[in-house]
Amino acid sequence: MSIVVVGSLNMDLVVSVPRFPVAGETLLGGDYARHPGGKGANQAVAAARAGGAVAMIGRVGADAFGEALVDGLAADGVTTEAVAALSDVPTGVAFISIDPGAQNTIIVAPGANARLSPDDLDPARFDGARVVLLQLEVPLETTLRAAKLGRGAGARVVLNLAPAQPLTAAELADVDLLLVNETEAAELTGIAAAEVARAPERAAAALADLVPAAVLTLGAAGAAWAEAAAYSAAGAGGAPATGLVPGFAVEAVDTTAAGDAFAGALAVRLAHGAPLAEAVRYANAAGALAATRPGAQPSLPTAAELDAFLAERGPSDEPQRPAGDEAT
Repeated sequence: MSIVVVGSLNMDLVVSVPRFPVAGETLLGGDYARHPGGKGANQAVAAARAGGAVAMIGRVGADAFGEALVDGLAADGVTTEAVAALSDVPTGVAFISIDPGAQNTIIVAPGANARLSPDDLDPARFDGARVVLLQLEVPLETTLRAAKLGRGAGARVVLNLAPAQPLTAAELADVDLLLVNETEAAELTGIAAAEVARAPERAAAALADLVPAAVLTLGAAGAAWAEAAAYSAAGAGGAPATGLVPGFAVEAVDTTAAGDAFAGALAVRLAHGAPLAEAVRYANAAGALAATRPGAQPSLPTAAELDAFLAERGPSDEPQRPAGDEAT
C-alpha cells in the first residue's frame, strides 16, 4: 500500500445552530444529520479519493455505527482488513455543532478508538508504505508505535498534531513531517498565537527545528511550510527552506473536514514524490473544496475534482521565500 493511516473512526452527529450556546444554556438547533467521520477515517477517505492506495488501521464497536463506518471506507476503496470490531465497547461518536459562519465545535466520545493499542499494530501492515499518516485521536503510545514502524519500513511519517497536545523531542523522533494549525503550532513551539499568525513561515521554521519538515495550515490564507536544510536541497546556510502557499477563495459551508481533506491530499502527493510546496498547493485545493460542502467524509473531493479545480486557477507562480523574510 502507498499510504497507511492509523487513527480514529467516529460517527459524526451534526446539528446546525444559530450560535454556540453558553454554559448552562439549552439552545434549539436546526437540521440534524449523521455522517461517517473520525480524523483517521476522514484522512484515509480523503487520500483514497485523491488517488492514493490506502489501508486503514483502527477500531470500531460491533454495532450499527461501526458497520456503517467500515462499509463506507470499503466503498471508497480503503483496505479495512486491520479495522477490528470490538464487542464490549461502542463505536466512537463526535457531536458537532455548526454555526451560520461555517465554524464548528466538536466533542468526541472515543469509544473503541481508545482501545487501539500498540500490540494491535502488525509490522507487516506497514511493508511497502510510502507514507504513514497519523493523528492524535487514538492513544499516544499507539501513535508513537505506528511512527516507529513506519520509519522502520522506510515510509515518510506524517503526524497531524490534532487534537493538540505537547510532545517531547523523543516522542517526535520518528516523525518526518508535522502537520499543524496555528493553535497547535503555538502549543508545540511556545510561540505566541499572535506571532504565529503574523509570521507563519518563521513559526514553520521553528517546527522544522523539531522534525525534518513541517506544514502550518492557515485556513483561508493557505499554508506555510518548512524543511530543514539537511532534508531539503533548497536549504541554504543551515537555515530551513520555507514557503507560503496561498489558499483558494471559496464560499465555505462547513469546515468540519477541511483539515482532514488537506492531510489526505498532502499524503497522496508526498507518496508520489512531489516537492513539499507542490504537495501543499494540492492540499490547499482539497481543503478549500471540502469547506464548500456539508459533512465530513461526504465533503471530501476526488482526484478529478481537484484536477479541475486547480486547472481553473492556473499554475502557481508564488515565490518561495527564505525563512525570516515575511512581510511586516
